[in-house]
Amino acid sequence: MDIKNSWLVKKPIAHRGLHNDAQPENSLGAFENAIKHGYPIELDVHALDDGTVVVFHDESLCRMTGRDGYITNLKADDLKDIRLAKTDAKIPTFAETLEFVAGRTPILIEIKNDGKIGTLEKSLHDLVKHYDGEFAVQSFNPYSVEYFKKNAPHIPRGQLSCFFKGSDLTRLKRYMLKRLKFFSTARPDFISYQFGDLPNRWVSRRSVPVLAWTIRSSADLESVQEYCDNIIFEGILP
Repeated sequence: MDIKNSWLVKKPIAHRGLHNDAQPENSLGAFENAIKHGYPIELDVHALDDGTVVVFHDESLCRMTGRDGYITNLKADDLKDIRLAKTDAKIPTFAETLEFVAGRTPILIEIKNDGKIGTLEKSLHDLVKHYDGEFAVQSFNPYSVEYFKKNAPHIPRGQLSCFFKGSDLTRLKRYMLKRLKFFSTARPDFISYQFGDLPNRWVSRRSVPVLAWTIRSSADLESVQEYCDNIIFEGILP
């Protein structure tokens, strides 16, 4: 794929779908709303305790479900009793999401993996390898990105990063990730960088497209548009 002329740079991407109070983030309703408005979808994936890949952002269940506990401790059977943000929407599995979207708009998949590399990435690859639609993967974890470089180099892959202000990462990890020190390891096709941390020399020196996240206002967009090729947005209709 020619990334510089692909969907990744042609149309703003809806962060966790085009969500609102009635259609929570990372729900099928938010994805349908994005499709209706003609936007690609950004979404997040975790692996449950039984290996099921689900679409959910946080490690903790609390913010989006009001429940205690962690998403990775659930099993697929638990999902039927959980609702998102006091609506009727459920946490969708990734397989359900692919079947639902069915190629109607591109999907940007963020891999949420701070642990051992391989299990989630392989499960994800198995699910998308026969998907008849456009998609790309990205992660803050450069080793997740590297997995796809080694095992599915035809799938567009992106490196997520930022300045990690207030993060509980070690100083060394912040230093390495902020400065894209793993670029030669993961060989990403594009970079997704927090808009407030652009421009910076570590991104500018790379000859790959840049996505700026997360744009929430016209002021945000105006501040960064000359430093990026596309945006990931929420709360507005750019």
